[in-house]
Amino acid sequence: MALSCGSCTVGKATASLALKKDETLASAKSAVIMSPMPRVEKLSIAGKKTAAVAVSVRSQAVATATTKRGAEVEFESKVFTKEKINLAGREEYIVRGGRNLYPLLPEAFKGIKKIGVIGWGSQGPAQAQNIRDSLAEINSDITVSIGLRPNSSSAKDARRCGFTEEAGTLGDVTTVISESDLVILLISDAAQADNHEAILGAMKPGAVLGLSHGFLLGHLQSQGKSFRDDISVVAVCPKGMGPSVRRLYVQGKEVNGSGINASFAVHQDVDGRATDVALGWSVALGSPFTFATTLEDEYKSDIFGERGILLGAVHGLVESLFRRYTAGGMSDEEAFKNTVECITGNLSKTISTKGMLAVYDSLSEEGKKEFETAYAASYHPAMDILLECYEDVACGNEIRSVVLAGRRFSPKEGFPAFPMGKIDQTHMWKVGEKVRAARAPGALGPLHPFTAGAYVAVMMAQIQVLRLKGHSYSEICNESVIEAVDSLNPFMHARGVAFMVDNCSTTARLGSRKWAPRFDYNLTQQAFVAVDNNAPVDAAIIKAFKTDPVHDALAGCASLRPSVDIAVTADADYVREELRQ
Repeated sequence: MALSCGSCTVGKATASLALKKDETLASAKSAVIMSPMPRVEKLSIAGKKTAAVAVSVRSQAVATATTKRGAEVEFESKVFTKEKINLAGREEYIVRGGRNLYPLLPEAFKGIKKIGVIGWGSQGPAQAQNIRDSLAEINSDITVSIGLRPNSSSAKDARRCGFTEEAGTLGDVTTVISESDLVILLISDAAQADNHEAILGAMKPGAVLGLSHGFLLGHLQSQGKSFRDDISVVAVCPKGMGPSVRRLYVQGKEVNGSGINASFAVHQDVDGRATDVALGWSVALGSPFTFATTLEDEYKSDIFGERGILLGAVHGLVESLFRRYTAGGMSDEEAFKNTVECITGNLSKTISTKGMLAVYDSLSEEGKKEFETAYAASYHPAMDILLECYEDVACGNEIRSVVLAGRRFSPKEGFPAFPMGKIDQTHMWKVGEKVRAARAPGALGPLHPFTAGAYVAVMMAQIQVLRLKGHSYSEICNESVIEAVDSLNPFMHARGVAFMVDNCSTTARLGSRKWAPRFDYNLTQQAFVAVDNNAPVDAAIIKAFKTDPVHDALAGCASLRPSVDIAVTADADYVREELRQ
């Protein structure tokens, strides 16, 4: 019997592999080591029949029209040049960015006089400043204004960045929304879920709602609701935390652009302008290249990715490995260097510039054997948690978890408030402070073969889950590799795990805290026990890693990579105020 959960339907667990009763568990696992991109099925994302009365006829038509996924998503631009790329044998279309395209922004933003950026969290400061600076470079008269709730503690920081009440660029959230032609909604996902009716109600007809995450769509689907049918709905989703978006934009001013890649989606288009508005927004952010997706694919891959290798999985992995290495006789400092410093420094740098295979190829023969041992043992235990996580996101469970967690941040029903606790106060992370204090400038740390094998295994398992779930290679590469090594890991290398995790969105921070222990447990109890028991290395798993088409896809993405590496400075005034030194 199929189980309906939110807006998705989950059938029998064996359906995706079509397993016969007499097939063994081993053969089932081999079926998911590596497989080509599956044929994309036509999907309907209309609300439940019982909730159909709450959805307008036009909204239903918009919702059910989004049938193409992955590389099949099509778009046409009247302003920007669409470019075909080939990623592992699959053709996809992108739009390259660059400061030379800024003169096209007025045409892309035709009809827009005011852009309202709502919220000042991880993405808000970066996006507002980048768009403002890009428009200022061409002397555009389009205004970028910040909308905050009354008495917001963020107002002081917004003023420090040049947004003021006197200039009409800082105001009350409702007023800014009602006056804006493009409303970029960057408040927390939980706040969007709880306040979406007031936000949508304040928008003027014909305005464009801009999202940097598809979470709100997932929430609306779970409630049998949809967006207003007289507004356009688009998304531009940078593949990195807000501080990375700002930092690389500033660094790239001397090289005709450098920033964070972004995906874009057009969910509703009421007047034919939505695609160019979205692409203009992405270009103004400094995105080196922008690829197409759907709002539904975006939230599934994004929420999943940050709970996986981007944040939660790497956090759980390094804590597990640190305990393993110290129990085996390594000093605390050496164990930290061979776990965290290895991943965030040497390993990330190599993957970023040369790919995952280059990590393996750089090792000695003994090192390769150690890599293979860790990789083969970690791959399926990691995939076990990753598949569970993806399906929890897809059926709405994880979205509901975030909304409920947000409501626990304040006292209710006689219970005290339960804000997010600190994640860097344990012994391991205190050791990290000492290691970083003694580290030579520019030092990238060692390349430990076992750590590398386990980390790459988790990364490859995430790639395979997204691939089997029908995502495009642009989305897979960005959500599983590029965002990790080019945006997030450099922040952990600079100042530790909290500096990486807590510069991200509330949804990401919650997800990392929830799922990191799951990865820690499964790797410790399953993968590393198998290693200690001298389980034989599965040659098929290693062969699949070496021949996986994702390596070609990553090489294609690397050809579009900015020429500037992110530099996380000591003062880091572009990050959350509470995390600055």
